[in-house]
Amino acid sequence: MPSERQHRREIASFGKMLHERGYVAAMDGNLSVRLDERRILATPTAMSKSMMRPGDMVIVDLEGRHISGRRAVSSEIAMHLLIYKLRPDVQGIVHAHPPTATGFAAAGIALNQPLVCEVVIGLGSIPLAKYGTPGTPELTDALEPLIPQFDAILMSNHGVVTYADTLHHAYMKMETVEHFSQIALVTHLLGRQQPLGHEELEKLMLARSKYQGSKSAAPLPLAVGCDGAGNHREAARGESEDSSPESTPKSRRAIARHR
Repeated sequence: MPSERQHRREIASFGKMLHERGYVAAMDGNLSVRLDERRILATPTAMSKSMMRPGDMVIVDLEGRHISGRRAVSSEIAMHLLIYKLRPDVQGIVHAHPPTATGFAAAGIALNQPLVCEVVIGLGSIPLAKYGTPGTPELTDALEPLIPQFDAILMSNHGVVTYADTLHHAYMKMETVEHFSQIALVTHLLGRQQPLGHEELEKLMLARSKYQGSKSAAPLPLAVGCDGAGNHREAARGESEDSSPESTPKSRRAIARHR
């Protein structure tokens, strides 16, 4: 089991990687690790992820109370604490703003189409949570219904959060979300999507149990409705069926052929 010192170094390393890949800018984003049953090691607020050192990290308890560290903890620590509470299997969390995935989140489009087999195996579906003001209960309230089932969530007009059994795996899920969003964007630009069919998804479900590095139990994409876990947006904020990739006539026809 990694020591606290190793976790500190790991957070600093993955924070730098997030910044180098353009997944965060300025002082955006936050990362955390579950040290034990009562302590969480997290990134400090108001600090570039590219400049963090192991000693900059902060330790809080499961209520968010400061235990140790020279700096203040991220204002979004409540999101991390909720995930740890609802998911005992989670040991590491990454929150970032990768440009393409965040673009989908800002457009109100969930990444819930089964377009790439590796993504289906590793993440299942990537839903869209309704908007919540960062650092407030609105944000945790928006995420709470989705956290138990999914390992990666788009946050409307905000960014992405991923989590896993290790911080390393949580970071890799973030890379997968951004890579898949780039592929999905290309299909939008080409004006055509060809989702995997039911038979192919059943085979992938079997493959998932044998796929090294994937422990996701998230529902497969076609099992997620756009008005359910796939796209949680409030009507008051201009919800429209047209905001989903499934809403275009061409997409509906493509999906119908595979159902």
